[in-house]
Amino acid sequence: MRVSHFVLTAPLVLSLIAAASSASAQDIPAGAAACSGCHPLGRTVATAVPKLAGRNAAEMVAAMQAFRAGQRPGTVMDRIAKGFTDDEVRAIAAWYAAQKE
Repeated sequence: MRVSHFVLTAPLVLSLIAAASSASAQDIPAGAAACSGCHPLGRTVATAVPKLAGRNAAEMVAAMQAFRAGQRPGTVMDRIAKGFTDDEVRAIAAWYAAQKE
């Protein structure tokens, strides 16, 4: 039983450790650590997913609102966007905009 508990919590712990390595956990708003799973902070990470670090916060907020409203197609972002409040989206966008690669 303990092994299955570890399996369920290990990805969460690893995500938190990875997020804490790029900035202190106090600086990261709720939800932003989850974003870095697909939207990496590092320049050296090759991905087809757009990087968010340093992008305009207002544009990120508008994109999230469009995903939420179904006005912007996405493979998973339309569903992910619905899980955040407007305040959370603004906080995440502001944090990513402040990150420098």
